[in-house]
Amino acid sequence: MITSYSSKLGRKPAKRLSLVRNLVTSLVLYESIRTTKNRAKAIQPVLDRMITKAKTRPPHIAVRYLNRVVTDDNASRKIFEVLIERFKSRNSGYSSIKPLGRRKGDGAELVQISLVSDKPNSETNK
Repeated sequence: MITSYSSKLGRKPAKRLSLVRNLVTSLVLYESIRTTKNRAKAIQPVLDRMITKAKTRPPHIAVRYLNRVVTDDNASRKIFEVLIERFKSRNSGYSSIKPLGRRKGDGAELVQISLVSDKPNSETNK
């Protein structure tokens, strides 16, 4: 499950686990979220691991793993119905992090983490 982090995110283990689970669930459901740089870097490997396991494992085993991580049934359903098809040709790198600047109140670095779209580049070059 979610055991190792490069950063503790300033929280105790139970709160950190809850934060990561909620952020990953929101990212799967909305496909793009705005958060701090440290939080985005903490959830990126968790999301990659989830999608890879959903693609490579048998469905009855993968759904158990996904339901331990995501907090909403619609999120695990979306991974199986939408995201596996979208990332069929991709082995990793399912999300991208784009910097947005600094937050006014405390100066934290804000980023937008979003799922990568696997559309051909020929549409964008027209």
